[in-house]
Amino acid sequence: MAEIIQRDGTWTFDGDALRLVPGRDKNVNLLRKTLGELTVPLGALAGISFEQGKKSGRLRLRLRDGADPLLHATGGRLADAADPYQLAVDSDRYGVAEYFVDEIRNALLLDEVPATAVDRYLLPGPAVPLSVSAGDGSASFDGEHVRLEWNWKTEEAKSAAGARTLALADVQSVEWHPAVGLENGYLRFTVRNAPTKAPPKYDPNSVELWGFKKDPLMALVAAAVQARLPHPSAPPVGDALPNQLTASAPAPEPPAEADHDALLRRLRELGELHSSGVLTDEEFTLAKQAILKRM
Repeated sequence: MAEIIQRDGTWTFDGDALRLVPGRDKNVNLLRKTLGELTVPLGALAGISFEQGKKSGRLRLRLRDGADPLLHATGGRLADAADPYQLAVDSDRYGVAEYFVDEIRNALLLDEVPATAVDRYLLPGPAVPLSVSAGDGSASFDGEHVRLEWNWKTEEAKSAAGARTLALADVQSVEWHPAVGLENGYLRFTVRNAPTKAPPKYDPNSVELWGFKKDPLMALVAAAVQARLPHPSAPPVGDALPNQLTASAPAPEPPAEADHDALLRRLRELGELHSSGVLTDEEFTLAKQAILKRM
């Protein structure tokens, strides 16, 4: 097991998954505190890096495209401090951070985890029920319905119709954009058969955001809804050919001979990696023992 403990948070890796716990320091971002503990399966990772600075460094996880509804909903627009897949590291813990990176990279290598995109979410998204107040309204989501309520700052043209309740089945997509410069941000829901081109200020299916502290929390609402919408890369229902296996018909177990041949090939690959210096003696021994146990 590998672990790094910082004021910014604690990351623990047990060989199968990463456990990310935000720190309790007052400087830890509100979004990370609200989101809470995350468990990231090894199969959801595309890589990890560590950037050193004079006074502090930063660990960064890179998830496979499409694995996390939060990253999908925010589209790379989260600030570094709000990103749950980054960890600030004090300079006196650089050695620990480098060891942590090596452990993750070795596990990705030995488990042959691809860095390619996925067609289903590998993380569940924020827990529900969830309610956030920011900008010109409040957004709540209970897993089945989104409710938008307005405050005194809402434009009358939008608030006149009162609170909105959207059934999840009617939501086609959800977007979150932070405020940037003089441009306001928003949380917007696109409803089936009722598209709108109105700006968020007047759109009854949007909450307008002005760049205040709680704005990023609206991203959690977006992610919770996104996690329950069809994955954008999932094949459309009915597209499978007649001779293809369906989701309800699991693939048959491969024959034992095929498993044995695959393990032998993997042993040969590990030997080549060891000979070329990619794996140390200790790493090669541990990996070989793990494969031999499966044979």
